[in-house]
Parts: sequence; structure tokens; C-alpha cells
Amino acid sequence: MKDILKLAQSHGGLVTTAQVVDAGIPRARITDMVKSDKLARVQRGVYCLTDAWEDEFLAIQLRFPKGIFSDGTALYLLGYTDRTPFKLSMTFPRSYRATKAREADIEVRTCADDVLDLGLTTLKTPYGNEVNGYDLERTLCDMLRGRQDADVQMFNPAMQQYVKNDSKNIQKLLEDASALGVERKMRNYLEVLL
Repeated sequence: MKDILKLAQSHGGLVTTAQVVDAGIPRARITDMVKSDKLARVQRGVYCLTDAWEDEFLAIQLRFPKGIFSDGTALYLLGYTDRTPFKLSMTFPRSYRATKAREADIEVRTCADDVLDLGLTTLKTPYGNEVNGYDLERTLCDMLRGRQDADVQMFNPAMQQYVKNDSKNIQKLLEDASALGVERKMRNYLEVLL
């Protein structure tokens, strides 16, 4: 049990069944710890220390390690919107069967393998844990090709904040936009804002 506690503590209070098994610990120990109120089940295969705050972002990342936080969720984690995502958004490779992610109420995006890692970075959750997400330039490009009105309502203020930021990288933004097929749209937005 001590080994499971150490694993959970080193991962922001969360531990997965896979991590326990990979560490050579019988998965039955998880059940024992749940029964003794040392762990609580967050979702299938993900457990939380009972005295720890549950980090939903980290729990989802642990459950779906091939997913990358994107769109409004990435914008929130990047600090470019204070609107907490109603539904978490993740991008997966096109070949990934995302049925379980959809069942977990995740807004699933898919992406071609050649641009899947474009702008990939680590983002901090509100609890200080690190998860996979897209950088600001990639996120803005993804939102520009977004499919919902909510994306537009978050995109415009984020874009305005971006162009005012001293650390903006217009060259990278346009390169990402080109790779994602939205360069023309992005240039139109930039002409208005700059």
C-alpha cells in the first residue's frame, strides 16, 4: 500500500491501475485501499487519494494519455479565458478509437498525424499538475477552424489579448495557421487587429 501511496503522491494525488500494474503491484491492492478509504475511484482506472483535491484535468489525461487538451480547454489552461470549460476538449490521432472519451463526455477532436504534435507543450492545471496541451498559437488556429459559436465567443477576446501581448509570435502563428489550413482566415484577423 505504501508504494501505491507514493505513486499517487508523485502524480498529484492520482494513480491509475496501469501505473500500479507497471510498478509490479497486484491490482487487488487498489481494491483494498478503496475499501479502507485510502483511495477513491475517480473514474474507470483512475483513483484519487481521499485527502487530495481531485484534479479533473489530470484525471482525464491519465485516463486518455493519447489525448491533448485543445480548443477552449487549452485556452483556459493557458490563461486566455476565465471561462471554465463546460466540456473538456481533447485532440486525438485520427486512428484512435475515441468512443470511451466520448462516453466520458469529452469533446473529441481528431487530427492528422503529421500535425498532431504541432504546438504540443505541457500546460499547468489549476492544481499545478502538468498535462499535455497545445500552445497558444496552435490553440488560436484550432479555434479559428472551430465549429461552434462558443469557440468564436472565446476566440475574439483571446485573439485581441494575444496581439497586445509582448511575447506574441506572429511568425509562428502564421506557420501554424498554414499547416492547419487557416492561414488566409488568420491573416484577415491579424489585418484587422494589428
